[in-house]
Amino acid sequence: MSYFIVSRTLHLSRRALTPVTAVVLATFLTGCTLVPEYHRPVAPVASAWPIKAKTGVSDTSVAAITWQTLFVDPKLRQVVQLALDNNRDLKIAILNIEKAQAQYRIQRSALMPQIGIAGAEQAQRTPASVSYTGIGGVTRGYSLDVGISAYELDLFGRIRSLKEEAQQDYLSTVWSRQATQISLIAEVAESYLSLAADQDLQRLAQDTLRSRQAAYDLQQSLTNVGKSSQLPLHQAESELESARYQLLLADKLVMSDSNALTLLVGTSLPASLLPSTDSLANMVSNKPLSAGLPSDLLQQRPDIMSAEHNLLAANADIGAARAAFFPSISLTTSAGRASNALGELFDAGGRSWSFAPQVNLPIFSGGRLMAQLETSKVERNIAVAEYEKTIQTAFREVSDALAERSVVDDETQAQQKNVQAAKAAFDFVQIQYTNGATDYLNVLDAQRTLFAAQQSLIQSRLSQQNSLITLYKALGGGWEHEAAEWGTRPV
Repeated sequence: MSYFIVSRTLHLSRRALTPVTAVVLATFLTGCTLVPEYHRPVAPVASAWPIKAKTGVSDTSVAAITWQTLFVDPKLRQVVQLALDNNRDLKIAILNIEKAQAQYRIQRSALMPQIGIAGAEQAQRTPASVSYTGIGGVTRGYSLDVGISAYELDLFGRIRSLKEEAQQDYLSTVWSRQATQISLIAEVAESYLSLAADQDLQRLAQDTLRSRQAAYDLQQSLTNVGKSSQLPLHQAESELESARYQLLLADKLVMSDSNALTLLVGTSLPASLLPSTDSLANMVSNKPLSAGLPSDLLQQRPDIMSAEHNLLAANADIGAARAAFFPSISLTTSAGRASNALGELFDAGGRSWSFAPQVNLPIFSGGRLMAQLETSKVERNIAVAEYEKTIQTAFREVSDALAERSVVDDETQAQQKNVQAAKAAFDFVQIQYTNGATDYLNVLDAQRTLFAAQQSLIQSRLSQQNSLITLYKALGGGWEHEAAEWGTRPV
């Protein structure tokens, strides 16, 4: 493409072939593409989920449900937003988008001629001994040109294929960012819930320690006045130290959870945002999440869409590899002024121009071009396998989440009844012990059973809340709102 294609041998006047005409002609020469026709691979999964979960009925796509709707606890919402503002993994994903966008713009610019201005001065001193006139001296030349350097006419779509590849790479990073954000939101919420659960376990351990300290003090008093033997005292002491150990474990878990949450959030968590007491069971909305069909995942999971754009990029690269077998034409042209004297550079008669088309026809490359094409085809096959694996992984994650949801509510209800029964048994055996109808060993057994049941109930509530988050994440929830803000096309 050239602004200055001027030659008397073509019998075209300078007015007949304007710069705009030259650009249009060159553009019409670039029409074909060698990119293979794309066919989306058939999803290698079943047409229905292996289990029907108790997810309820909802007409709203999970992709349209925002995390602000899913999380009903206001503190949890603030913590998630804090993570979105500060998490380093998400920042890296955003920077990768900017990088891919810049690379796309670089590749797109190859479709347009690169126009530049060049000014030059050339000075040469000739000794008298080699001068034709026998007189030495300095000759100078000045030039000022506007031109196009090595602009390739994209006759067989090589540059457009590379542009398409860069665009698909960009779109892949956009969807990868969405997947990273969904994973981050889920990880932050799960970490926050773990902290809330371990704080509940910590409070339970503190209450148990106080109770067993009181029981030990009572046994010691009874032993001192001869109303009890050493055996109940040692048993009470053992239970006391066991409770102290359980509290130390709970303290360690709370500190570990806090550290993990700080890493995810990317900054220290204010004390005002720590989970409230007994808030574990009411942090996540229990509104139904529609699982839909496995085929819906192709449009709901950002990681699947990212993998498909990687496949499209690999497909476009085949077009570029095919085009390398065909001739390439590049144009270098310039027009400007030239003179031996700087002051005469713009005088009449000082106009100059050059036009240097170049044709490159591959004849022998030692198998390099064929190897490049085979490499591109293999990379596409790899991308197909990765795309199919991503779909299978998504199918497995959703199936596991549905299986968890199918039983977790019943498990929690059963555990609540277990705690109630254990509490009733403990109260009854205490009354019996006070009345002398049973020994202290039965009291300890009932106390241990109640403590274990209360611990299990906390874990069941944690699993119940986490199952909602896991299903939301597995179904690709919440990306539509973010995608609308980010867009999915390069600018």
